[in-house]
Amino acid sequence: MTIDLMDLSLFSLAAVILLGSPGPAIAALIAVGKERGFLHGLRFYAGLQIGLAVAAGVSAAGLFSAFAAIPGATKTMMFIATAYLLYLSYKIAFAPVGASETEAGSSFASTVAGGVLLGVTNPKAYIAFASLMASYAIVRLDTVADMSIKWIICVVVMIVVDLAWLWAGVVLGRVDLEPTTERTINVLMGGTILATALMAIL
Repeated sequence: MTIDLMDLSLFSLAAVILLGSPGPAIAALIAVGKERGFLHGLRFYAGLQIGLAVAAGVSAAGLFSAFAAIPGATKTMMFIATAYLLYLSYKIAFAPVGASETEAGSSFASTVAGGVLLGVTNPKAYIAFASLMASYAIVRLDTVADMSIKWIICVVVMIVVDLAWLWAGVVLGRVDLEPTTERTINVLMGGTILATALMAIL
């Protein structure tokens, strides 16, 4: 098995840019870190990593195309994804300001299960994974090895960048913000998720 180091480097860079750019998962991580703190936020983070790893695996195996071929399957998944993103957007935008970690963010949206659900229904993630899996042949003439390496890189990148975004939320939560400023930040993060949900519908 021969690995193309140039394509490996380019793929890794593309993965960092695509998977580390703002979207519903990152907005949720920042919000959970801000409201719940690092230790509680790790539970949501862990669930999100599981969900995203599954989504990446589905994309790498080409199963998403097979799933999309089932009549009504895509519409059903899109409905579930949109409904959850709308719910998550609302919970983040209208999270209590000035609340303690034990009072804020205790809903399903900040649990392990909430993280898993966001990971497997995130439209932005599937678009990013599909784009990445189709680019840069790291291992030529061996599709299984190529996709396996790409999956591993995506998972490693997500673990690192998402942990950084979670910590950014924790740092933001430690800043003594005015209630109006904190509300504005919450609305902006919720709006990011809402925009993703609307793009999924259109």
